[in-house]
Amino acid sequence: MSDFVPTPHIGAAKGDFADTVLMPGDPLRAKYIADNYLEDAKLVTKVRNMFGFTGTYHGKRISVMGGGMGMPSIGIYSHELYCYYDVEKIIRIGSAGSVNEKCKIMDIVLAQGACTDSSWADQYQLGGTFAPIADWDLLYKAYETANRQGTNVVVGNVLSEDKFYNANPDFSKKWAEMGVLCLEMESAALYMEAAHMKKKALAILTISDEVYSGRALDAADRETGFRKMMELALEL
Repeated sequence: MSDFVPTPHIGAAKGDFADTVLMPGDPLRAKYIADNYLEDAKLVTKVRNMFGFTGTYHGKRISVMGGGMGMPSIGIYSHELYCYYDVEKIIRIGSAGSVNEKCKIMDIVLAQGACTDSSWADQYQLGGTFAPIADWDLLYKAYETANRQGTNVVVGNVLSEDKFYNANPDFSKKWAEMGVLCLEMESAALYMEAAHMKKKALAILTISDEVYSGRALDAADRETGFRKMMELALEL
């Protein structure tokens, strides 16, 4: 008899998750992927309505689960998945706001690195500045797969920030001057969790709004309109 105790934030049984988990922020986007792309999808967690499903895609077992908004949220879920559920790879599929004219609405960004204004790395007591980066194998495969699918992607640095509503309206300009492509709120924590746990992670982001122009998608488009990103992640 197993002595495994389900974690407080996921509550699934041992073995419920595949070794690869796709992680959108929105749990309804996780349900959309399970309903439209996975075969024999089974709901394995719904704690706090953060839905997680496991099924198959082209014969390969895969899971998809919401990760919430912000680094504390994705930090909790990624840590429990890596540490307690034997997950090896987490692929974040989320939205981002472009601060660089290289990236337009609905463009896909592969986050090679993730700058941050967060103090997340302080817990590791490194005595310096840690540079959170994607797993190279996943990044390279994603780039190759996108080219094979005919999907244009932009590869580069993103900023994972703690604040969605920033009191300084010009805060993103300095980051853009350093070549940062877009703003989001999760990838740096995911990359650090993966590094600390000796696991793999990649963030694939669809541009949902342009900070420099004010253009933006609505909530419905964010939920269902990111099919190219979803299909790219599933092929990995």
